[in-house]
Amino acid sequence: MTDPGRRPRSDRPAVGLIVNPAAGRDIRRLTGGASVSDNYAKRRIGECVLSGLALGRDPVDALVMPDRAELGQRIAEDADADGGDGSVRTLEMPITGTFEDTRRAARRFAEVADAVVVLGGDGTTRDVSTAIGDVPVVAVSTGTNNVVPTPVDGTVAGGAAALVATGAADPAATTRRHGTVRATIDGAAGAGTVRGLATMGLLDRQFVGTRAILDASEFVGGAVSRASPAEIGLSGVAGGLLPTRPDDSGGVGLRFESADAADRRVRAITVPGVVSELGVADCRRLEAGESLSFAVDRGVVTADGEREREVSDATVAFEVRDDGPRLVDVEAAFEAADADVFATERA
Repeated sequence: MTDPGRRPRSDRPAVGLIVNPAAGRDIRRLTGGASVSDNYAKRRIGECVLSGLALGRDPVDALVMPDRAELGQRIAEDADADGGDGSVRTLEMPITGTFEDTRRAARRFAEVADAVVVLGGDGTTRDVSTAIGDVPVVAVSTGTNNVVPTPVDGTVAGGAAALVATGAADPAATTRRHGTVRATIDGAAGAGTVRGLATMGLLDRQFVGTRAILDASEFVGGAVSRASPAEIGLSGVAGGLLPTRPDDSGGVGLRFESADAADRRVRAITVPGVVSELGVADCRRLEAGESLSFAVDRGVVTADGEREREVSDATVAFEVRDDGPRLVDVEAAFEAADADVFATERA
């Protein structure tokens, strides 16, 4: 079962499926209250996604990303054995066992898919967003500390993707453009950029170490493209001060200081199972394209809850942008779908 590298010959609508076997495996599962999604659960969710494609107005073909753990391959094989109106194929692509697999699949889906379902966490969704373009994305939470993906039944997620892919639900009315955050680094180790989807921060720390962020008091500052007190991490901190919808233009910039010395403090869920109180020196609205800069002797830049890059003697500028992926509002897709998709009458 391989993808010929273009839209299926039947020219039916196509939905891509990305399942990240590495999502949800970091240390927060052991040290905090982070949820666990093992590979068996992901496989079952993926199978449900393909079953949900039957809700489309027309038959839908499915294209599945292969992976080192062979989750995608098994999902495709089982679905193909079950039959159905649409075909199920795995992408023909090299497998590295790294984030590049997700990005490579996203680039292919940008060319041949009408919608994509992603099973993973914030990092997986960010990797998809770097290459997916305007293809609508249904992001399903199977990671550890998720802000962007949502916990939704796989069958419902597949149904929403099929409704959008077949035009039964208008993509323009049922998708929302998510923002992004970009860090521009100019320091002793050179210049560069790091991209985040929901949050980016700067830690007062010498080295990356474990990628998970366990101590929020190490944050010097950062920027977010969305903010709600119901979210975890920097977006939850900002949400206690300046709530910002995921599709609002711009974002929020933050500078922290010791809680003991701060005039303004905020309580937030900073890690699954942990509520912290942080001192806030500055919290401001950032317009799209506006940046907030920090000069540091040492530090670590974070993206979407994970440590990404060490910096020293550097200036780090965080910029919010309105150029993220088009995320499907699952409930809106079902509400907007044509009535005859769900109910028919005998002539």
